[in-house]
Amino acid sequence: MSDGKVVGKTASAGYQIGVRRTLPISKEQAWSFLTSSEGVRIWLGEVAEVAFAQGARFASSEGITGEFRVVKPLEQLRLRWGKKEWAKPSTVQIRLLGNDPDRTTISFHQENLDHASTREQMKQHWEDVLNTIQQQTIVADRGEESR
Repeated sequence: MSDGKVVGKTASAGYQIGVRRTLPISKEQAWSFLTSSEGVRIWLGEVAEVAFAQGARFASSEGITGEFRVVKPLEQLRLRWGKKEWAKPSTVQIRLLGNDPDRTTISFHQENLDHASTREQMKQHWEDVLNTIQQQTIVADRGEESR
């Protein structure tokens, strides 16, 4: 029996999606990677320069634009994030979770999406982003161990 609820749809924030992955790196390593030019390219796209400060705006060559709303180093980024073809931007939150110095969960949460199909596209996008981050950080970590 259905209760009429649609997966990923909220009463106040449209459609939303959340994906997370726990990696064998510290919060410092995770933050450093996410805010590096290589990390930014993975989750934000090709941007000339990014200032990680509240109110800082960005635009990528892939057509993603937005503004940082919350910047808490080693903890959280919250930003307005939209594609050029979207009628209105969404909200993306990236959180670094965990108390183990050798393990950090990177969480991407996106809300204010307009449709279930957009939700599915963004779910796949953030899963791909986390797969790439995992590959890049583990390769980098292995490289340091072999030195």
